[in-house]
Amino acid sequence: MYLVHTPQIIQSLFPRFTWRMPSDEKVVHLTFDDGPIPEVTPWVLEQLDRYDAKATFFCVGHNVDKHPDVYEQVVEAGHLTGNHTYHHLDGWNTDNITYFHNIRKAARKVNSNLFRPPYGRILPSQAQFLKRHYQVVLWDVLSGDFDPALSPEDCLNNVLRHVRPGSIVVFHDSLKTMKTLQYVLPRVLAHLDAQGYRFEVVPQTVEAEPVAAPVPVLQPA
Repeated sequence: MYLVHTPQIIQSLFPRFTWRMPSDEKVVHLTFDDGPIPEVTPWVLEQLDRYDAKATFFCVGHNVDKHPDVYEQVVEAGHLTGNHTYHHLDGWNTDNITYFHNIRKAARKVNSNLFRPPYGRILPSQAQFLKRHYQVVLWDVLSGDFDPALSPEDCLNNVLRHVRPGSIVVFHDSLKTMKTLQYVLPRVLAHLDAQGYRFEVVPQTVEAEPVAAPVPVLQPA
């Protein structure tokens, strides 16, 4: 069970997270989680390039280690990258010390002040620490491309029905989502472009310092 559109009441409960970028202009922020993957990410880059679209890629550190050349393609194409932990950890099911060290390990591969918790799951204590070092980016539109029970057509409708100026939209550049993404992404780009939208990276609103070096607070008491 997941929410395609994050209700305003939930967004208001966590005001220190970035959910969307309020705007009167037709700007949308496409984001891609879990890459880089050689079978998928270069294809995504090709689709974005057709519309001069810039996006934000929340990268898993382990995948960057395995595919550094693909990661460089993302950066060289002018897209923004963010930290998505090293092993795609679920914050709800991971103790804080392990979680923070895993993020720190990813930070050695992904130099960014943006962080997105895998599954959107993060404990209050984790958020309290991380917001001192990162801009925590969530979303207001979740495409559902990861859901095998969701048809590509319904995934497309999820996005087009809920997107609005300033929306942060989640896709995944992963093998699991590839079939759906190949249907949905070109159509989202074409439709929104025809509606006059621009595609930009998630604006960095804080000058946070990524956790890349040892941090004393991570040590157990």
